Amino acid sequence: VQLQASGGGLVQAGGSLRLPCEYSGITWDRFVIGWFRQAPGKEREAVSCISTSDASTYYADSVKGRFTISRDNDKNTVYLQMNSLKPEDTNTYYCGTARSRPEAWPEVLLRTTGLDWWGQGTLVTVSS
Repeated sequence: VQLQASGGGLVQAGGSLRLPCEYSGITWDRFVIGWFRQAPGKEREAVSCISTSDASTYYADSVKGRFTISRDNDKNTVYLQMNSLKPEDTNTYYCGTARSRPEAWPEVLLRTTGLDWWGQGTLVTVSS
């Protein structure tokens, strides 16, 4: 299984970025692809998650109304559209997968064995 996050960069506050997460090798029938962010020495923070089967979603309160997650099952890609970015969104963003429901994403990230796979992160820097 491989997951590859990309699309990070430097953007001014109020700007936008779109992060793609390309995945391959997943053979389970039902799974979620989600995003979390994590700074060195800090815990994972759930951002958003989507079910690849029914497109149900989860959003953290801190990003609701600003971020949108979507999927393209033909391309095995999940996108995180980030609008109205704030300096506090600065972080390294990772995508991961789990055999779970979107609403359980925060709990998945807290469990040692919650995530099945995750990829390298992409750095998002929002300047004020």
